[in-house]
Amino acid sequence: MENVLIRRAVKEDCARILELVHELAVFEKAPDEVTVSLQHFEESGFGKAPVWWAFVAEANGVVQAFALYYIRYSTWKGQRMYLEDLLVTEELRGKGIGSLLFDELIKEAKEKRFNGIVWQVLEWNEPAIKFYRKLNASFDAEWVNCSVNIALG
Repeated sequence: MENVLIRRAVKEDCARILELVHELAVFEKAPDEVTVSLQHFEESGFGKAPVWWAFVAEANGVVQAFALYYIRYSTWKGQRMYLEDLLVTEELRGKGIGSLLFDELIKEAKEKRFNGIVWQVLEWNEPAIKFYRKLNASFDAEWVNCSVNIALG
């Protein structure tokens, strides 16, 4: 696609990335689940000890997509990239931006010597599943997601 720049996210992108996170939450039918503050988001990605990294796609000077990852450690495999979110705004989907971002993630994983990229996709998100199938991704229906929420305060 013309006029698309893929680049590493900077702190100044955080507010826009969070807007896109909210767009993703609406798409995933969970608009009230995003509770992270901008300050915490910025500190977590650009503070003294970052825990996430991201790439953004700018179209005509506006961030229209992002891919955010962190390092996952597997006792069986070692360090792996965990893709937390990949989102392209609705109006620009299907134009190759997701592929450009994923190519950048693969390049990053190779440079950092991660031995793989892992992520989750909702079972009803057919467009994303179709996209990941084009990447020859493996799908594993054997594992069950688990989580525990911790009340802070």
